[in-house]
Formats: sequence, C-alpha cells, structure tokens
Amino acid sequence: MTALAGTGTLTRLALRRDRLAIPLWALVTGGLVASGPGSLGGLYDTAAARAELAASMTANSSMRSLYGPVFSDSLGGLVAWRFGTFGAVLAAVASLIVVVRHTREEEETGRQEMLSAGAVGRRAPLTAALLAALAVNAAAALLVLAGLAGQGLAGALALALAIGGTGMVFATVTALAAQLTESARLVRGIAAGVLGLAFVLRAAGDSGDASGDSVLTWLSPVGWAENVRAFAGERWWVLLLIAAAVLAQTLLAYALTARRDVGASFLATRPGPAAGRLTGAGALAWRLQRGSLLGWGLGFLLGGLVFGGMVEGAADLVGDNAKAREIFERMGGQEALTDAFLATMVSLFGMLAALYAVGAVLRAHAEETSGRAEPLLAASLGRLRWAAGHLVPAFAGSAAILALSGLGLALSYGHDAGAVLGASLAQLPAVWTLASVAVLLWGAVPRAAGAAWGAAGLCLALGWIGPALDLPRAVLDLSPYAHLPRLPGGDVARTPLLLLTALAAALTAAGLTALRRRDAQL
Repeated sequence: MTALAGTGTLTRLALRRDRLAIPLWALVTGGLVASGPGSLGGLYDTAAARAELAASMTANSSMRSLYGPVFSDSLGGLVAWRFGTFGAVLAAVASLIVVVRHTREEEETGRQEMLSAGAVGRRAPLTAALLAALAVNAAAALLVLAGLAGQGLAGALALALAIGGTGMVFATVTALAAQLTESARLVRGIAAGVLGLAFVLRAAGDSGDASGDSVLTWLSPVGWAENVRAFAGERWWVLLLIAAAVLAQTLLAYALTARRDVGASFLATRPGPAAGRLTGAGALAWRLQRGSLLGWGLGFLLGGLVFGGMVEGAADLVGDNAKAREIFERMGGQEALTDAFLATMVSLFGMLAALYAVGAVLRAHAEETSGRAEPLLAASLGRLRWAAGHLVPAFAGSAAILALSGLGLALSYGHDAGAVLGASLAQLPAVWTLASVAVLLWGAVPRAAGAAWGAAGLCLALGWIGPALDLPRAVLDLSPYAHLPRLPGGDVARTPLLLLTALAAALTAAGLTALRRRDAQL
C-alpha cells in the first residue's frame, strides 16, 4: 500500500461533506471581488473621478493600512485595490476551516482512526484535505476571473491566482499546525494567529510606504497577493513565491505526518493537576471557552483602535462623490458621513461578533459529538445545567467583545464615547438572534448544527456586499442586522431591539427544550 492509497475516496468524501460549504465560501469570496466593477464603476464613472480617488487613497496612510496602496487608477486596478486584500483574507479563512475540518477534527473525534484501519495511506487524509481546500480556492478564482475578464484578461488572471494562491498558502499553514497539536481548536488558533500576523505586517508596511515594497509587506503572504499588482503591470514572478511557499509547507507537512501516529502530535499535551480545581459544569465550560474569548476580545479592541483612527479620513475615501456618499449613508443609515462611517464599522463588528457567538454555542455540540460530554451527563449533572455553562460565554462573551470594540473606537476617535459604546452594544439583539439559531439547530437537529455557520455567513454577506450592490430591501431584511437602528447619530428605536431580543430568547428556549428531550445524536 502506498502512502497516498485511498486519497480519491477520502477526497470525494470531503467534497460530499462540504457540498454546501465549499460553494458558499467560493461564492462569498469570488462574488465579493467579481462585484467590484459594477459597484466601483457606478461610483467613479469617469477617468478623472478614478484618478482623484487613487491620488487621495495613496496619500491617506490609514486607508493604505486597510486596503493597501493604489497601483493603478483604472477600474480594474481600483477593484484589485479595494477588494483584493479582503478577497485573499476570505480565501485564507475558508482554507483554514476546510483543512482543520478534514484533518485534526477527524482525528480528534476518532473517525480518522476508523478510516485508517482500512486501505488508507498515511498521507492520504492530509492530501484529501488539501485537495478540498484547492477546490474552494479554484472555484473562487474562477469567479474572480469571470467577473473581471472584461477589465483585462491578464489582470483578472493575476488577481484570481493571487487570491487562490493566498488561500493555498494558509491551507498549508493549517496543515502544518495540524501536525503540532492534538486539538482542532488550537490548530484554528495557531492558523488564525498566523493570518492575523500576516495582515498586521502588511498593514504596518503599507501604512509607512505607499510603494508597497516595504520589508514588512514582503514578510506577509497577504502582502505577496497585493504585490502581484493586477491591472498595474503584473508581477508574475510573485506568483512563483506563493507557489514555492505552498510547495515547501506541503512537503514539510507530509514529512511530519509520516512521523506521528493518528491522534498524536509533536507538541505534547500538558497534563492537568493531580487534584481537580474545577467546581462545576460552568467552570469547565469557562475553562474551555476562555482562550477563544480572550483572543476575540483582543482582536475587537485592536480593530476598534484601528478603525477609530480612520474616522477623520473617511471624507477622503468618498471626496465629493455623491454616489459613494450614498453608499455610506445606505450602509450606515445617516446623512452625516462621520456618523455613517462609524455606524458601518459598528455594524461590521456586530456581524463578526455573531461568528464568535455561533462558535461558542457549537463548542458544546463538539463536546457532545466527541464523547467528552457523556461522562459528565452520566452523573447527576442535568443537560440544561451543562448547556448553560457553554451558553453563558456565548451570550455574555459576545456582549463583552462588542463592548471592547466600542471602547477601541471611542478611544481612537476621541469623541462621543458614550454614543459609540452604546451603538456597539445595540448590535447585541441581532448577534443573540443568530446565536439562538445555533442553539435551536443544536438542540433540535444536531446533525444540521453546522448550518448555523451558513446563517451567520449569509448575514455577513448581506451586510457587507448587499448595500454596495443595492440589493432589494426584501433581500436585505433577511438579516436581523437590517432591523437595528443605525447608530450613532440616529434615533434609538426600541421596538426592533426588544422584538429581536424576545425572538432570541424564544429560539434559545425552544432549542434547550429540544436538547432536554432528545437522546445524543452524533
């Protein structure tokens, strides 16, 4: 039997299991970039308007740190500037999730050991996971190529390869992390930390150097994607750097996976204390969730500090362009551009907080499917008490990280601290609504609990891309965020806040009732 025996079968299994997730991630990533010509072309419909935007963005260090330098004032060049970096980050996130799901999660739950008892080579599971990641990145790249081909085939191909290649760089980073630790949660944390560091390095480099050739930018794979310079005299040789990184990391991951047993890792798990120090189910849940909450909290605080410093430069982003101002007003809901920008950032943090809340709820589902909850529930511990231990960090933790984002925005912006903090916390009813959807799915249909990620992703896509595409109001209203008051600066409408909170409470109660009545369903 060869080391790759069974790869085809495992790949088909992975693609079947992700038959909904892969098209969704590809559509969100590729669709975001492919929508660029339509949205930016409508806003900046003359060469003079595009040149003015490019000049103002080149001079604005805050905007460079967020989007990168503008290398060309053509429509294709502006699309690459505005959407290229975030497209690459989305591709990296999708790759991270797919690889963890089909490597360390399979080992952690014991499914991989059962599969490996058959005619499966040692490197087959890792290869299948990387091929699944390749599928999502290839699909996203094809959408980018199709959407931007009208702006120039060479530039569209360069941007598509840069985004897909960045996704594969982080797929192989995740593959390496999966060899180091026994926990899927820690693998996600390591890979996400590398991605966050890459974004910060690129942002720091671009903030201080408008040419894009800063040393810090070149230390970041996200910066490599930027420096392909699609639609601006393409640097095809940068793609060789991306390919070399993918190849080197793949070979290293293969070498490591051949030297460990299924379920083992190279970083030994630290043994716990001889005498237990946890006083109950709530303490155990907090111990499991605290690392994630700390990471999200620090990220939201830093994000608030960064975006708050950009508020004063928001006017430079739109200049005198009435259509661009209209987009910001539609996203933020206010006529005052500063309030609109703040409302947009607050809404973005609110949508991201839902990802934390859904993940915290589904951590309890993971404890159940892995069998770790069974010994606890076999004792005198009731299901509702056990579930409550995980739901408290989900619901209270989402409030904490939103408060930290509001604090960061207020400290960096320096004005109306109370209004900004209140606007951030006003996102909670929508966050809790999506978290309660996860509770309902987990309690009533545990096999479909992962669909909660789809609901959160749909709301993120509607809130992020929907206003720029001027989608019909009926479509935007599918998201609970569309019913929140646009703060700061607007009137505080209490009715939608109360209704969404009541809906979240009802869905949570229904999910817990279903959980209490059902048997374990893995």
